[in-house]
Formats: sequence, structure tokens, C-alpha cells
Amino acid sequence: MLRHKDIWQAIDRLAREYGLSASGLARRAGLDPTTFNKSKRTTREGKLRWPSTESVAKVLAATGASLGEFVSYIGDNDGMGIYRNIPLIGFVQAGKEGFFDDAGFPTGGAWDEIPFPDFGDPHAYALEISGDSMEPVYRDGDTVIVSPAANVRRGDRVVVRTKSGEVTAKQLLRRSARKVDLQSFNPQHENPSFLLDEVEWIGRIVWASQ
Repeated sequence: MLRHKDIWQAIDRLAREYGLSASGLARRAGLDPTTFNKSKRTTREGKLRWPSTESVAKVLAATGASLGEFVSYIGDNDGMGIYRNIPLIGFVQAGKEGFFDDAGFPTGGAWDEIPFPDFGDPHAYALEISGDSMEPVYRDGDTVIVSPAANVRRGDRVVVRTKSGEVTAKQLLRRSARKVDLQSFNPQHENPSFLLDEVEWIGRIVWASQ
């Protein structure tokens, strides 16, 4: 049975996953900042107040999270749901042919696997960072989880692969009909830009193990 506290717990976990407070999540979704306040989850008469489906839809659209990701936050434990094995691909491998299809989905099977909570994207994979070009956000040996199915918006942390085989993790500054502008995490590196026809795919980073 789905409980009142489970739904509100999922809202809180979704907010934390995207570095927001409950009020910050509401604000990003275009809702009144007090919509998700703890004081509003129960009326003065003690009646339980549930978040509306419209509110949930708006926060999913604002964060780019899938419904499956939201559902994975529902439950009593602090994990994110049922675990499954996902591909673990190194940065060097990611630049080679045969590891991804044209849509950025992992293909083949020449990789290791790691267990990770199932958040609704069957094509999600782990990418192991190498080198220091992404410091201080990501360091050598860190693992990021990439969701090819997630919507990508300005300000998201993303992995980009070009048609020449270059793979990089950056922050998306803007994407127009003509080009993609990225911002480097490491101030010692330039902010790259690519013409859209130079880019093979872009995947959003949804989690990092550091």
C-alpha cells in the first residue's frame, strides 16, 4: 500500500538528488515555494495532504527525472530501489568503436558491470573517470552514472562523445540548433564548443560516486 509518508519522502529524496531543498524544488518547478513545506503536508485538523499529480509532473519536468526514478525513491530504506547490474565503461573504452550505438546506448558486452539502483533507464551505464581534466568536480577513479534517456538542459552535467571519438564530461552551457557550448570543470582547461553535426551523442550525468 502506498503511504502518505512514502510520497513525501520521494519528493524530499528527489530534491536532495538534485542538490535542492524541498522549497527549492518547488521553485524550480514553477510552484509556490511553500508547496512542499513539511507544515503543509498535514492540515491543522490533522488531515493528510497529498502532493498533486500535477505537482509531481512539474518537478519531474523541471529536473529531467523520469517517473521510474521518482518511484525508485519511494520506500523505507535510504537506497533508491531494486538493484540491477549496469555496464561499467572506462573513458578510454568510451572513445573506441563498438561500445555505444548512435543514440549513446551501450552496446555489445565487452565491459565489467556494477550493481546500481534501478531508476527507470534500462540503458544507464557507469563511466569511470580518468585523468585530472575534470577536477575538482570529478577526480581520477571516480564513477559517474549516465542516463541516455534523461532530458538534457542548460546547466546539467553531461558526457559528450564526438564523431571523432573524443569523450568528455562537462557542464552544458547552451545547445542551439547549430552548436553545443560546454563549460570545463577544471579552470585550467578551455571551454569547448562543437558544431552539432560533430556531436555523436550527449548523456546526462545523474549520479556520481566520489
